[in-house]
Amino acid sequence: MAPTLEILRLTKRFKDLIAVRDLSFSLEAGDICGFIGPNGAGKTTTIRMLATLLAPTAGTARVAGHDIVRDPEGVRGVIGYMPDFFGVYDDIKVWEYLDFFAAAYRIPKEKRVRAIDDVLALTDLGVKKEAYVEELSRGMKQRLCLAKTLLHDPAVLLLDEPASGLDPRARIEIKELIKELGKMGKTVLVSSHILPELADFCNKIGIIERGELLLFGEVDEIMRRIAGHQTLDVRILDEAETPPSDGAGHVDQALKVLAALPDVLEARHEGNGHITVKYTGPPNGEWAVLRALVTNDIKVLSFSAQSADLEDVFMRVTKGAVS
Repeated sequence: MAPTLEILRLTKRFKDLIAVRDLSFSLEAGDICGFIGPNGAGKTTTIRMLATLLAPTAGTARVAGHDIVRDPEGVRGVIGYMPDFFGVYDDIKVWEYLDFFAAAYRIPKEKRVRAIDDVLALTDLGVKKEAYVEELSRGMKQRLCLAKTLLHDPAVLLLDEPASGLDPRARIEIKELIKELGKMGKTVLVSSHILPELADFCNKIGIIERGELLLFGEVDEIMRRIAGHQTLDVRILDEAETPPSDGAGHVDQALKVLAALPDVLEARHEGNGHITVKYTGPPNGEWAVLRALVTNDIKVLSFSAQSADLEDVFMRVTKGAVS
């Protein structure tokens, strides 16, 4: 599959300051990439170059086949850019706000009503169509800005801190919306400081510090590379509730089975039938651990991989330096 977003040795210098240095990575359709870094790392500068708001000093990027240096107008037609700070207009209704930007995107007048209704439905703002923009809560204004970026059905979305300043419920709503956009085949590059939430909906991450890309790849692969293993949560029927007839404890049986598996580094009982397993086998091979337990008549109540701890990865990789 050809990359929808391809960054090629992108560099930005401000006099003696190199804000972004020799940045290269690529994303495909459906990828949701968390772009992580401390303040001053170069995240916003990178996104602004991809949005053709800043000209790179060196290097380039291709967005849906359009070069940001040679064809900025073509790039603007295929991206949806949501800055970290955005303005809304007073004394204007939600549909009027969207109609203004639909005209700016050169959407024909006869198609604007349908386009506006579609993005309002997608962002769950249909009931606010006739409301005035200044009456909306911050979370709704954030969704309205995202609706505006979706009007022209862009292939690539550049979201700079989309959940900044939102309450927990509004953050969850934005997160679910971004996940849905990925399922629709959009390529999403999203910067954020809320690392645990990024792990919930990003399949790729890039960590940048002092303008340099320190780490990039699949979330699970990076977690395995940094930690050296994948942690599995296993819950089995507690022997205290249903003692086995043969006298051997359910937990003891499970630990014995797990210890014999070559891809299990360690298995530890946490109490109440909860076992944590350090799995070192190939990605997507965790099913073999579950099969071994079930084959040996271990009553497994639940089996799951722990969510990626991006905060731990971030702290290990970065040094807290800024440009």
